[in-house]
Amino acid sequence: MAVSPVLVIKIVDDSSVGVRARWRDEYVEHHIVLNSVLAYWWANDLPPVVKFLDLFESVIKRTINELTPHKTLKLKYDVKADDTLEKASQLEINLIEVEADDIGFKIDGKTLSLKGLRNSSDESDEKTPFSGSYDRVMETPDIVLKKYKEMKNK
Repeated sequence: MAVSPVLVIKIVDDSSVGVRARWRDEYVEHHIVLNSVLAYWWANDLPPVVKFLDLFESVIKRTINELTPHKTLKLKYDVKADDTLEKASQLEINLIEVEADDIGFKIDGKTLSLKGLRNSSDESDEKTPFSGSYDRVMETPDIVLKKYKEMKNK
């Protein structure tokens, strides 16, 4: 019986999002510290939900690359937000599929819900709820892949 790698997504004490990739006896874990990134995004008038989605994808890619270096990562997920992504304060991500170079990951913690991503003073009265699906294919540049493989083989 083959052992499948596992991707675990969880909220850690309401202040960070943990992303852990595990395969057999090895694991790699990274955290997105919400207070720090939100403060930066608010100070620079950046849309927190849009920026969080970019960061979330990047952290998943990095975490899996450190566990098992790969050329192609496929992510499939659904997103719901309380307003357009640029104005939303609440976000729900439902991970459907994660695959690195044709190796599928079992997903533990498929749904991630975040609230309070926008300053309360930024909220408008009229909201346009958002719902959408994303099917991303992210490539690791050859030079970066070489570095991940070197790190793995040390």
